[in-house]
Amino acid sequence: MSYLDTTHDLYKAAAETPDVGLCCTTTPIWQFPGLKIPTIMQEMNYGCGSTVHPRDLVNDPSILYVGVGGGMELLQFSYFSRKVNGVIGVDIVDAMLDACHKNFKEAALQNDWFQQEFIDLRKGDALALPVADNSIDVAAQNCLFNIFKQEELKKALQEMYRVLKPHGRLVMSDPTCEQPMDAQLREDDRLRALCLSGAIPLASYLDLLAEVGFGTLEVRAKRPYRILAPNHYPTQETIYIESVEVCAIKDPMPADGPCVFTGKSAIYFGEADYFDDQKGHVLLQNQPLAVCDKTAGNLAALDREDLFVSPSTFHYDGGGCC
Repeated sequence: MSYLDTTHDLYKAAAETPDVGLCCTTTPIWQFPGLKIPTIMQEMNYGCGSTVHPRDLVNDPSILYVGVGGGMELLQFSYFSRKVNGVIGVDIVDAMLDACHKNFKEAALQNDWFQQEFIDLRKGDALALPVADNSIDVAAQNCLFNIFKQEELKKALQEMYRVLKPHGRLVMSDPTCEQPMDAQLREDDRLRALCLSGAIPLASYLDLLAEVGFGTLEVRAKRPYRILAPNHYPTQETIYIESVEVCAIKDPMPADGPCVFTGKSAIYFGEADYFDDQKGHVLLQNQPLAVCDKTAGNLAALDREDLFVSPSTFHYDGGGCC
């Protein structure tokens, strides 16, 4: 049996009997006026962060969510796209799709604005999405892609890129890990299905997104997630895992590579009212400007005493240099 079969069986069981601790997230659940999330959806919140960000969801977008869980994020997305089939949910596990259908009936009872027709549930594989090319404004996945090994992960990212419109956004939350894991841990199919042993370094995650073609990458948040300790897991050392929220935008790829925002800012504090680097970046006196890592490097290389470039905070909320 392959690791994908193990994953299928685990989430089939989690659909039939909600497992509150399966993928516990420390990210607070978004609360919006007039939105009530049924308790069963919260119990089946099998993500490691959030992919629902209001600034992505303007102008009545068409939305795709892969790996539907109990339907909580589908319901949240439909709050911003109140049209028939405005949100597409894709999952390969029949039991999870069935649970979603049931949960949406409860959501409709609790939310007078919600209609089940807002959400189009489709059985499908993340590696071959049943979605047309260039048809989606915002695509999302939460704690799913980390399960894939590298070949499948790249294919899943390529599929997301294919279905997005130009300048469309792929919003993701996944575990990452900067430490190497031994083979026994990496090859444990159940631990991979549990979103633990598939975690890769953040830089590798971003490199794969760039390789697929995304021209702008935003690291929006990074949080503590799990500890794999030798007394509980097949590892000789203690492994620290974080969860990361990333937005990859289908912008044209710059000649010098993607613009990657990791939460760096530049501050000019010289005598003039502003500093112009003659490359499209104007820094007002003592006003922070969020900059991508390329711009941060270029400004730091000027070696000016009146320019400060911060380290990465791994928190970015837009308004940057590019």
